[in-house]
Amino acid sequence: MSTGAGGGSQDPPADVLAQAAAAFGLLATPARLHIIWALDQGESDVTGLAERVGGTLPSVSQHLTKLKLAGLVRSRREGRRQVYLVDDPSIVTVVRLMVGQLAERSGYQAAQPAHLRELGA
Repeated sequence: MSTGAGGGSQDPPADVLAQAAAAFGLLATPARLHIIWALDQGESDVTGLAERVGGTLPSVSQHLTKLKLAGLVRSRREGRRQVYLVDDPSIVTVVRLMVGQLAERSGYQAAQPAHLRELGA
């Protein structure tokens, strides 16, 4: 493995880069980014998420299924409904960093939880 031009660290293995590309590809839709953003602020069922992200129940359900299969969200039963929550907080950090940076560039200040502000995100 070679070292980076300025960082002096080793390049990640090809399989790690492929996994990262797959994760970014999975998040390459505004709806899925919005779902991750919303779930970081609290658990929700598919109806609540559909209302929040402005999607139909079937489309939000499909997005949740893909996010769940990728291990980014998980669900639990609460009576007759499925409640979804973030299963990989590190992905939320990446999403918040990217969205926050882009929002800042466009003049919009995206609200960030205190734990991310403390990290300088």
